[in-house]
Amino acid sequence: MLHTMGITKNQQLVKGFSLENIKEHQFEWYWVDFNCPTVEEELLLDTFFHFHPLAIEDCLMRLQRPKLDFYDDYYFFVIHKLNEETLEAEEVNIFVSDKFIVTFHKNEASEINKVQKFLEGQPKNWERGTIYLTYQIIDKIVDGYFPLVYKIEDHLNTLEDALTYQSSVNTMQDVFEFRSDLLHLRRTILPMRDLLYRVLSSYRFSLKKPELAYFGDIHDHLAKLTEMVESNRELTADMRDSYMAMSSSRMNGIMMTLTIVSTIFIPLTFIAGVYGMNFDNMPELRGKYSYFIVLGIMIFIGVFMLSFFKYKGWFKLFKP
Repeated sequence: MLHTMGITKNQQLVKGFSLENIKEHQFEWYWVDFNCPTVEEELLLDTFFHFHPLAIEDCLMRLQRPKLDFYDDYYFFVIHKLNEETLEAEEVNIFVSDKFIVTFHKNEASEINKVQKFLEGQPKNWERGTIYLTYQIIDKIVDGYFPLVYKIEDHLNTLEDALTYQSSVNTMQDVFEFRSDLLHLRRTILPMRDLLYRVLSSYRFSLKKPELAYFGDIHDHLAKLTEMVESNRELTADMRDSYMAMSSSRMNGIMMTLTIVSTIFIPLTFIAGVYGMNFDNMPELRGKYSYFIVLGIMIFIGVFMLSFFKYKGWFKLFKP
């Protein structure tokens, strides 16, 4: 589906015109949005706009890395937005010159709709032209990253508090899932930051001083997002290490308990094994109080060993 809007030389907004009527309106500049285009509409990139074949190929092929290409009379951006449900990157392509801006995206992009509404309600910004409109689109896309990062950060803080009191396998599964989500975000945010750095530093992308400030603001946002993602990844690593340390400590306590029990019962088992042998010549078996004496010795050994371990502090150092 194509959405069109343009600003005439009389600073009037015109919407919904066909591509064939662009010249009739004598626009100062115009915007054509390819929203989930059909195959026939995709052909217009070549047959009507005559964009470079490589740029068209980047639009039609599956997910390209964020980038900026320079052509004779226009610039070509590849921007990544994030799907709020899956956190997968979705491509938004932007062709921009002084006279037009063409956006192409195969998925719905709410950010594009927001910019269209913003443009309709802000006549004073019409004269700023296509570069300012490009800034608005990229800015809205980057602003859409923040809620996703904040949401993960809030969940991690909740999990960290839960991990402080009690660790569980389910908690760590959630931590690893959020770590995977952060990896998805990182794969999108870092290339976008590099793209904005190129926009600011390239002499071929001519920006006026006020425009540099706008795009610099987006770069600052991406730098902040990068720091947030990295700090949250470090938090997940710390939570993983804490869980491993707690699990190791708990396992050591269990092993020490089993060791104490085994150590106590080894001599008792030895005594019981000796007097459980079926030899005829065992004088102790015929004594009147032999059973009580052996039982008393076994009880004494058990109590003595428990007291010895307690004296050594094993019960304090290792708790299951």
